[in-house]
Amino acid sequence: MSEQLPDPTPPVGVIGGVGPLATAYFLQRVVQLTDAARDQEHVDLVVLNHATIPDRTDFVLGRSAADPGPVLARDAARLEAFGVSFLVMPCNTAHYFTQQVLDAITVPFVSIVDVTVAAARERAPGATAVGLLATAGTVASGVYRDAFAVHGIDVITPDDADQALVNEVIYDQVKAGLPADPATLRAVAGRLVERGAGVVVLGCTELSVAAVDHDLLAEPPFLDSMDELVRATISRAGHRVR
Repeated sequence: MSEQLPDPTPPVGVIGGVGPLATAYFLQRVVQLTDAARDQEHVDLVVLNHATIPDRTDFVLGRSAADPGPVLARDAARLEAFGVSFLVMPCNTAHYFTQQVLDAITVPFVSIVDVTVAAARERAPGATAVGLLATAGTVASGVYRDAFAVHGIDVITPDDADQALVNEVIYDQVKAGLPADPATLRAVAGRLVERGAGVVVLGCTELSVAAVDHDLLAEPPFLDSMDELVRATISRAGHRVR
């Protein structure tokens, strides 16, 4: 008679593909930051890497009528049907559609925005302003502005010229599969600090890719949204962060 195996812990559901490389880096970071000595001590994950979801920024800015919200909601429901314990979505701009996702599921949803706001408040207690490097869609959506405003913290965003530089790193470099220019991010972040930012949030998971590749998290004042979601995912799944 074969040995009866214990019931497995339900896996974590990952709404992925937004974008594909950022999803891959999220998975890599979960593995790297989990305190595990063997395969069986890592986090179980179910990933729906849905790269063809309509562009989130184009919809938020009114450049496209293709609404990503219903697609993200269907993906969330598909993952819940698989039997996941909770859901995460390693994309900041997509959190504009969070309510549609929540309306489609009954399992918990861990928000990259919420965990990043909590980490920023812990990193810079008493700060009255934070900087935000993100897509134009995330900036326009106000997801970070509204979340920080609850705590009386202002969000400082780049001027038009600097936002164009950030967009170039996100779209023309990382999303295009090309090396990111960390000097650009350092320069733009420095100008936000000069304007009063206590920390500078990397509020785009493509910028998180650049942060991993160039070790930006070792440098003040960067605080990375994907890094915070990775840590929250590991802890929520009952594992230890390395």
